[in-house]
Amino acid sequence: MKNKEKYPSLKIQNMVMTGRIADSLDIQYIADKLDGCTYTKKKFPGAVYHMKEPKIVALLFNSGKIVLTGITCKDDFQKGLKVLTSQLNGLGVRTLAVPDISVKNMVCSYDTGLKISLARVIATFTYEKIEYEPEQFPGLVFRIAEPKIVILIFSSGKIVLTGGTNIEDVKSAIDQLMKKLTPIC
Repeated sequence: MKNKEKYPSLKIQNMVMTGRIADSLDIQYIADKLDGCTYTKKKFPGAVYHMKEPKIVALLFNSGKIVLTGITCKDDFQKGLKVLTSQLNGLGVRTLAVPDISVKNMVCSYDTGLKISLARVIATFTYEKIEYEPEQFPGLVFRIAEPKIVILIFSSGKIVLTGGTNIEDVKSAIDQLMKKLTPIC
């Protein structure tokens, strides 16, 4: 079975990536010259750059480190990084030939196709790492140790997975959850 068929509703909602794009950056200069980039030293120690296409937010720091967020696929990441380095180079900013950037967190959504009794999940997953306080939040929080992923489970059957750094870990977490849920739903 192809992965697309096994996980038809799996969608990356957001990726946060961090790393180094240059040895150092003059973020005040960049914010002054680059449209969509702001720097307010009193509020935040980095410049915030809202890219238009692809729609990504880049946090730039004097150290040359960056944080990218709003990424929903690898193609957008590649395109966004190319646009950013090109714009910085156009301003005379020297960037690394190969920026060192990696995924730190992924947020994904998935529809299990099940109607889930959260009360039954609590009763069945007795020794698992779960939290459920319906007065405060309508979902159940389920923590998986390996891979280290947190899953928000809703009675509608929809889940949100966070903490993964690659799609294989996210799929592994879904498989582990479905193995536990299917017999009780």
